[in-house]
Amino acid sequence: MENYKIFYENELKVGMSGSVSKRITEDDVNTFAKVTGDYNPMHVDEEFAKSTQFHKRIAHGMLSAGMISACLGTKMPGPGAIYLNQSLRFDKPVYFGDVLVATVTVVKVEQKAHFQIVTLSTIVTNQDGEKVTEGEAQIMPAKK
Repeated sequence: MENYKIFYENELKVGMSGSVSKRITEDDVNTFAKVTGDYNPMHVDEEFAKSTQFHKRIAHGMLSAGMISACLGTKMPGPGAIYLNQSLRFDKPVYFGDVLVATVTVVKVEQKAHFQIVTLSTIVTNQDGEKVTEGEAQIMPAKK
C-alpha cells in the first residue's frame, strides 16, 4: 500500500492545499460511461458531437469532479476524511488530451462538539490554466 500523508483533525489550517493531475483520455470517458451508464452521445458519439456547439466529443463533467474527490481522499486531507458535500459549476468543456489539475484549499475550519467540519475551495484547471470546474466541498477530517 502506498504511504499517504494524512492531515488529521486539528492539523488543518486555512490556506493549506493539495493537488492531483491527470491527462483525460478517450478511454477515461468510455470507462466512465460504462461504469455510470451515462452514454450521453455528447461524450461517446463523434458524429453527434460534431453537430453541437463543441464540434467534438467532450468529457463528462463528473470526471473533473472525480478528480476533486481523488484529491480530497489522497492529498488534502487524505485517507480517512469523510466527504460530506460538494457544490460544482462546470465552466468550460474538457476535451480528450486535456491535462487537468484539481486543487483543494482549506478556507474554513469549524469545531463542532465532537468533530470538525472543514470547508475547502475546489478548482480544476486545464493545461492553459483555465478553470473548467469549481465549487466548494465540506469534509470531516480523520481523527487520530
